Amino acid sequence: MTRQLKFARRAAKSGRATSLVVFVHGYGADGADLLGLADVMAAALPDTVFVAPDGPEPCAGNPFGRQWFSIPWLDGSSPVEAAMGLAAATDVLGAFLDARLTDEGLGPEALALVGFSQGAMIGLHVAVRRAVAVAAVVSFSGRLLAPERLATELRARPPVLLVHGDADPVVPFADMASAADALVQAGFSVEGHVMHGVGHGIAPDGLAVALAFLRARLPGSGSVRR
Repeated sequence: MTRQLKFARRAAKSGRATSLVVFVHGYGADGADLLGLADVMAAALPDTVFVAPDGPEPCAGNPFGRQWFSIPWLDGSSPVEAAMGLAAATDVLGAFLDARLTDEGLGPEALALVGFSQGAMIGLHVAVRRAVAVAAVVSFSGRLLAPERLATELRARPPVLLVHGDADPVVPFADMASAADALVQAGFSVEGHVMHGVGHGIAPDGLAVALAFLRARLPGSGSVRR
């Protein structure tokens, strides 16, 4: 039986939900770490429900946080444990998205994933393996996991926005270009934004670009579909 994720939810500001944004947090954080972005986004996306789940595992590197899978060079886990964690997280996050769409009465064309760091990695990993493409994927300071498996496991090509700080000391800035190259080669529509002078975080300019990207692709909220 697939484990259930704890999550927080912010209702649509307008009271009429036509889309859903799921925030996927980074290693050692939890859903509350990104849910505050809903306060900024709600004004521009009044018909959007915002949801932020907690990762399925306690974080080995931070006893107060959560993780989607272990990271050997940070927490001493083995590569086998990390691979097993990634596989389990793929299943549990996929099931979570299905459940939230059902509960909100929405289809995958109304769903966007917004992830940071490890959350960006697992969000993109899951999105390209779903049977039907979601509306959008926004990756802040992430990377494309297992690019060598993309050719055989790819099922959907949602539009992707990659946002990364060029002074990131945690996830190398070069990973943004590597992800973009692999995704474009696989037939994805990819946009990118560099947050100049920014480390491992989300700067106002990056958030503004992400919000515009979401507005153009989510139904309702005055968006224009591309």
